[in-house]
Amino acid sequence: MRVEKKIEAILWNVALPGFSQLLQKRYLVGFIFIFMEILLNIFSNFNLAIRYSFLGQIDMAIAVTNYQYLMFYPCLYMFAIWDAYKVAEEEHPSPYMFLPFAVSAYFVTVGLMYSDTWLIFGVLLGPVWLPILCLIPGLAVGFIIRFLLVKNLQKNEAA
Repeated sequence: MRVEKKIEAILWNVALPGFSQLLQKRYLVGFIFIFMEILLNIFSNFNLAIRYSFLGQIDMAIAVTNYQYLMFYPCLYMFAIWDAYKVAEEEHPSPYMFLPFAVSAYFVTVGLMYSDTWLIFGVLLGPVWLPILCLIPGLAVGFIIRFLLVKNLQKNEAA
């Protein structure tokens, strides 16, 4: 049941940051995340960027994106997911479990910053697809750092 709660927390917040907090009956936190997400979404024109990206109009996605606002989005998004995950872990928190979420936020933000210039196999992916791709190495690096720290923690506790 514990794994199911963590997956549920992650997936509802992937849909919209704050949804998991509402399901956890943490209404104030949930509504704050939802309000911040909507605010950033509107000011950054993110829905338009998503639409143009899905239509393959990457130049239009780049043109409508307000990067000054959108750069806050990855940190808000990943923090909301981690917050819900942490609460879903209940009384058995995993040490350093915040690392994959935090490192992913950095990687996605860097991907966003370079999304109007970096080419992958000669293709400009823009402000939606490149940051999403940057999530993969962000999670990998975060889990590797966590693994090393947990291993070191266990070694120190055994000594």
